Amino acid sequence: MTKPTVLTIAGSDCSGGAGIQADLKTMTVHGVYGMSVVTSLTAQNTTGVYAIFDVSADFLRLQLDAVFEDIFPDAVKLGMISSAAQTEVIAERLAFYRPRHTVVDPVMVATSGARLMQEDAVAALQDALLPLASLITPNIPEAEILSGLCISGREDMERAARTLFDRYGCAVLVKGGHGVKDADDLLCTDKGRVWFRGERIRNPNTHGTGCTLSAAIASNLANGASMEDAVRRAKEYISGALAAMLDLGRGRGPMDHAFCLRGGYAAMTDEKK
Repeated sequence: MTKPTVLTIAGSDCSGGAGIQADLKTMTVHGVYGMSVVTSLTAQNTTGVYAIFDVSADFLRLQLDAVFEDIFPDAVKLGMISSAAQTEVIAERLAFYRPRHTVVDPVMVATSGARLMQEDAVAALQDALLPLASLITPNIPEAEILSGLCISGREDMERAARTLFDRYGCAVLVKGGHGVKDADDLLCTDKGRVWFRGERIRNPNTHGTGCTLSAAIASNLANGASMEDAVRRAKEYISGALAAMLDLGRGRGPMDHAFCLRGGYAAMTDEKK
C-alpha cells in the first residue's frame, strides 16, 4: 500500500495550533502521509510568540536531503522561514530536487503580531524561492509587501495578484481575510482569475489559519486535484474547522483540525461532546 506524500518546511508551534503541528494534522485528515523539515523552534501559545530559535542552514540542508532521498514528496508546503541563509538553502535544494508541487505561504508576521521573518529573508524569498513556487498564498499585508501595492478592496487584490503572477510566473492566491469586508480569496493562474467566496465565521480563534489553508492545498494537489479544485476544497475545510468553534487557550485559539473525524479512535471524544 502507498499513499500520496506531502512535506511541510516550516517552524514548530509548541502550542499545536500553527506551523508544522497544524500542517501535519491537516495532512492526516486529507489522507496523505505528512513529513516535516523544521526551520525554527518557537516558544509560543495563543497569546503570543515568546522566543524563536532558528535551525542552522547546514542542519536544514541535512533534513531536506534526508526526506527527498528516501520518501520523495508529491507536494511541498513552505511556511515560516526565518533567515536569508535558510531561504537560500531551501531554494537550492528545491531547484535540485524539483518537486511537482510547491506551495509557498510567505509567513512574515504571526497572528499575534510578532515578526517571524528577518528583513534580509524577505529579499531572499523574492529572489530565490518564489520563482520556484507552483502557488504562493499571501494574505493582504504580505501581498502588499511582495507587490509594493496598497490593497483596500477587490480591484486592488486583482492588481496585486496579477503583479505577483507576472513577476514570479506562478499561481497566486491572495487571501482576503485582512482589511476587507469579506473573506473572499482571489486565485490568479495562467487560466485567468477565480474568486472564492468565503463566509466570515464569527470565531475569534483563528490561530494557524494560513498554515492550515496552504497545507490543505498542498495535500489536495498531492491527491491529484487541479489548482482550482485544491483551493476550493481547502477553503471548505477551513470553514469547517472554524465553524467547529473549538475554544482553547486565553488568546487567539486554534481551530479544530480534526472536526471531520468521527467514530473509530475518535469515538471517546465524540461521546464527551
